[in-house]
Amino acid sequence: MTTTLWLRISSVVSLLFSAGHIMGGFKSWSPAGETPVLQAMRTVRFDAMGVSRSYFDFYMGFGHTLSITLLLQTVLLWQLATLARTDARRVRPLILVFALATAAGGVVAWCLLIPPPAVFSVVLLATLLVAWAVAR
Repeated sequence: MTTTLWLRISSVVSLLFSAGHIMGGFKSWSPAGETPVLQAMRTVRFDAMGVSRSYFDFYMGFGHTLSITLLLQTVLLWQLATLARTDARRVRPLILVFALATAAGGVVAWCLLIPPPAVFSVVLLATLLVAWAVAR
């Protein structure tokens, strides 16, 4: 199996990861239900740099920003796969950067979030490491 194929697989895994994140952000939810903390996040507002925002606005904004970043990663991995067709060794450092970022994100997800993003990170990391190893 080629580096191009492994990067395409990585791109598809990233797409599924981003799709899950986007679908989870379509509605305002909490795994614990409508708690007093969530209610306070929605109702307590404050001024930040000239605009009125709630903590929930920041929570949703960071979530949407992460969804956009995951889609960017998907596109970049697909484009790297195209570059790997002609010179796989030259894309190795870029694959390693994606792998390191994915590993760090997986650790954060495991320690501070919920299992699904950690699992997606492990799968994505595995495909990236194989792509990196094959790109010799």
